[in-house]
Amino acid sequence: MPTDPHGEVHLQRELAESFGADAERYDRARPRYPEAMMERIVGGGPGGPGGPGGPGARVLDVGSGTGIAARQFQALGCRVSAVEPDLRLAELARRSGLVVEVATFEEWDPAGRQYDAVVAAQAWHWVDPVAGAAKAARILRPGGRLAVFWNVFHFPAAVADAIAQVCRRVMPDVPFDIGAVLTGAMDGYRAFFDKASDGIRGSGGFAEPEQWCFDWEWTYTRDAWLDQMPTLGAFTRLPPDKRAEVLDGTGTAIDAVGGSFTMHYTTVAISAVRTDA
Repeated sequence: MPTDPHGEVHLQRELAESFGADAERYDRARPRYPEAMMERIVGGGPGGPGGPGGPGARVLDVGSGTGIAARQFQALGCRVSAVEPDLRLAELARRSGLVVEVATFEEWDPAGRQYDAVVAAQAWHWVDPVAGAAKAARILRPGGRLAVFWNVFHFPAAVADAIAQVCRRVMPDVPFDIGAVLTGAMDGYRAFFDKASDGIRGSGGFAEPEQWCFDWEWTYTRDAWLDQMPTLGAFTRLPPDKRAEVLDGTGTAIDAVGGSFTMHYTTVAISAVRTDA
């Protein structure tokens, strides 16, 4: 959930490193990513030349969090390592066997290592888009792929309106329009897509970036959505009493539509192949 899509989001380190406050919940509740996209990134699906080579591909996951995307790439047979600035998230990921180095991507030392793919799942907006793309170009082999992607949600209108009313009442000083965030999520994320593409172009190390879109759905029960909601950036730093009030109001709204709802997701990837230059 973008909270300041027009600002220099990667400079907001306090917010960027707020997700580890409840790492177990984050890992349990956050949505996964479409398998067709993951296969395309590592060369196992349609996408033309330039794929990293399928099973055995060396993948670096930037801003890996608890390892949600990394485990999906591992399931495809990739050799995955990760960089994550939040020690709390990194430690949980390590418990699943993932090799994680604790650092921001900009400060991380690759020590001469090269990769077939560099990926970032729901995390590239926390990376300087120009410096990040340039570093990815340096550590990718020619023909390797940079792919950064986000899950963009589309709430049913009735649920979005009800949640927005609750949030406006409980969070009147939030510096963005929560209603616009809930009902126009794609517009909010567009700045992330544009900055990622511009950074890739500016690095000089890649072919023209592409935008891929994958549509899918997930049905949330009341409890399942209330479990995920505190992991979103707009709510990670709310005081406990205000968070409880938001969750209570949201639960009432979901009860009013039958106790569950179907979320429509579009997973958007910005992807580019490393050139020989």
